[in-house]
Amino acid sequence: SKRIHNPEGEVTIAVVGKYTGLKDAYKSLIEALSHGGLANRVKVKLDWIESEIFEKEDPAPWLEKVHGILVPGGFGERGSEGKILAAKFARERKVPYFGICFGMQMACIEAARSLAGVDHASSTEFGPTDEPVVGLMTEWLKGNMLEKRRATGDLGGTMRLGAYQAELAKGSKIAEIYGDTQISERHRHRYEVNIDYKQRLEDCGLVFAGMSPDGVLPETVEYPDHPWFIGVQYHPELKSRPLDPHPLFASFISAAVDQSRLV
Repeated sequence: SKRIHNPEGEVTIAVVGKYTGLKDAYKSLIEALSHGGLANRVKVKLDWIESEIFEKEDPAPWLEKVHGILVPGGFGERGSEGKILAAKFARERKVPYFGICFGMQMACIEAARSLAGVDHASSTEFGPTDEPVVGLMTEWLKGNMLEKRRATGDLGGTMRLGAYQAELAKGSKIAEIYGDTQISERHRHRYEVNIDYKQRLEDCGLVFAGMSPDGVLPETVEYPDHPWFIGVQYHPELKSRPLDPHPLFASFISAAVDQSRLV
């Protein structure tokens, strides 16, 4: 309890989303960030930023003074370009970035556009696109593979809901954070990053470090040459507890503490 009462500093995390007026929607996330603060003996101050602002204004003045950027789960096109710009800022300026669910998807679209030359990279969630870096699994899994997944009930309609296993690449940053290469995390989403873009994105430095056990669905991405840039397709905040903070949140806040010494 001493840890709780005597934080040794403060870090500021920008939460870039829409619905930032509805803080209740982010209750688990807010708690998980505070657990990450406890693990590092720092107070975590949240700076809620409406992502649409970045579609009209340069993100730099909003993000230059923060110690970490988190793009949480969300859905729909409104505000998505602003989230993509937040991921770009974090990547270019080497600011710790944590993308959860939609936040991972936007980081992949950013990489495709900025690094892989896929100018029109988008998500089918936003409408028809020639470059579906993000889409419904049913849109690109053809033939036997899809039938096989359907047969095992793995598709659950098109929503992945509940706990799923993932396999993390040995030597990846995320495997180091978990201290393991086999994990189970909770999901709630319909859209997935499209495996067809894996090679092109990896060639540009964005590593698909975590995959579903059958190797079809990307679960985590990271830039090995960035101090801390991780996207996850699942919701780690749902498994965080005050005395047992989720390792990703503890690690993200630790990276924010390092960043706070630079800013």
